[in-house]
Amino acid sequence: MIRPIVLFLCLLTVPLFSAEKPNVVMLLADDLGYQDIGCYDGPVKTPTLDDLAAHGTRFQTFYSGCAVCSPSRATLLTGRHHIRAGVYSWIFDEGQKSHLLEREVTLAEILKGAGYSTAHVGKWHLGLPSEKFDKPTPDKHGFDHWFATWNNAEPSHHNPETFIRNGEPVGKLEGYSCQLVVDEAIEWLDHHRDPEAPFFLNVWFHEPHAPIAAPDEIVSDYGKLKDKAAVYSGTIDNTDRAIRRLVAKLRKMGAPEDTLIIYASDNGSYRDDRTGGLRGRKGMNWEGGIRVPGIFHWPGVIGEGVVATEPAGIVDILPTVCGLLGLEKPEGVHLDGSDLSAILKGEGESFRRHQPLFWHLQKSRPVVAMRHGKWSLVADPAYELSTSNMFEESWIPAIKGGGYTNFQLFDLEADPNQETNLAGENGELVEELKAKLLGINASIMSDGADWHK
Repeated sequence: MIRPIVLFLCLLTVPLFSAEKPNVVMLLADDLGYQDIGCYDGPVKTPTLDDLAAHGTRFQTFYSGCAVCSPSRATLLTGRHHIRAGVYSWIFDEGQKSHLLEREVTLAEILKGAGYSTAHVGKWHLGLPSEKFDKPTPDKHGFDHWFATWNNAEPSHHNPETFIRNGEPVGKLEGYSCQLVVDEAIEWLDHHRDPEAPFFLNVWFHEPHAPIAAPDEIVSDYGKLKDKAAVYSGTIDNTDRAIRRLVAKLRKMGAPEDTLIIYASDNGSYRDDRTGGLRGRKGMNWEGGIRVPGIFHWPGVIGEGVVATEPAGIVDILPTVCGLLGLEKPEGVHLDGSDLSAILKGEGESFRRHQPLFWHLQKSRPVVAMRHGKWSLVADPAYELSTSNMFEESWIPAIKGGGYTNFQLFDLEADPNQETNLAGENGELVEELKAKLLGINASIMSDGADWHK
């Protein structure tokens, strides 16, 4: 049945949204820490995000797909561990074959198959063609329209020169990256999507990843103009203002209950003071490197003003969207993430995670981490790699065949900062969890792409 507001709009113009299928908007920050934004007790004024959380469900413990960028994004789009999807670490297109494998079924492809109009705007970092390597562009992964940078907004967030629109370089743009990304999103909503179809809008901001920049009038609210902490906060504040414009546009187009909005960050902060006191930071498989905000907003469907305590993460987004929208998950594909829709609908007692949360990053110490219930098990590699900070595809045989050592166990409910290793007094539990970790690891590595060949 068409709701009255939809009928009223249809009398005026072509349909702006589908009454039966909600629009889906994915908002992703870049390097934003667990304790940056207001609703997570952070120092930055983020009234837009705070409002989405207040009228939606905020996860108290939410995780990235990896402690660095590209792998986490691969996990978000596929619901699978990033190594299965072909992405071992952050991607350098000029020197690596690595990219999100075209064989992977993405969230965009699922929604496009269900009749959605799709667009990606903002950072991509899952592989773009270079002079040396031909790689699939976002349209090969289900996006009708794309406006992206291969990695960062350069030379900074201010007046970036690295955007590409549907394969064509855009050149220098005036303004700040977050606002330019929302400008493109609104332009697409107004003029380029299928107006008779619901839409999936994938908005991946660059902020607060370095090199950072924000308007002086915003930065001055947080400190001196050249203070890096103040500029860092300013980029987050500016992004919240950009999101405010996008949310206002969505609400002008239709009622709030017509759109599912999800917000997260690709990994933890590179600033030690923005991890909520958690151990580690970006690039590390300690909690500070992988714990991020997680907000789901869909009035009338998702619980409002709820703080969910069940650990969850970016790996759960694809199966959760499928669950909320009643769509079939990819057939014959192993999903590492679980469907959170029971939690989001207030039926959390029926939720069962089918597989513990698992992270791998070859240059991190610890190199692997697993969360099962309240327990965190981490380990170091039993192999050595070269000292290069950039991922080398020649490492893949060692990564796929290597083992782990120095297992440590932490009770995250009693010790969220991972200060006390309990492995020595819980040998039987360590062996039980170790078997789970090694089983997941073996499954993932068997799927991993052999880019070194």
